[in-house]
Amino acid sequence: MLAEYDFSNAVRGKYYESYKQGTNVVLLDADVAEVFPSAAAVNDALRLLVALAEAKASRREGGVRRQSKKLRTSGRTVSNPPAKTRSSAVRG
Repeated sequence: MLAEYDFSNAVRGKYYESYKQGTNVVLLDADVAEVFPSAAAVNDALRLLVALAEAKASRREGGVRRQSKKLRTSGRTVSNPPAKTRSSAVRG
């Protein structure tokens, strides 16, 4: 170890408890980060994506889709997007 390293004031395990609980830091690529002005915008987009994925999974399992259901994200209300339909030619 180099002589200029001074650990005389170091505290053992200073961050142990916080690391033990886990972290939730996610690094965004530069092109993705440009799209979102804040952490709240990223969280809103991810919540919407999760809600859409859950709704799609629910429909696959025979769940009933309600048109009037609204998703709440940071004080703004976002309507569910219309469902895509497949043509009879694609169904094979």
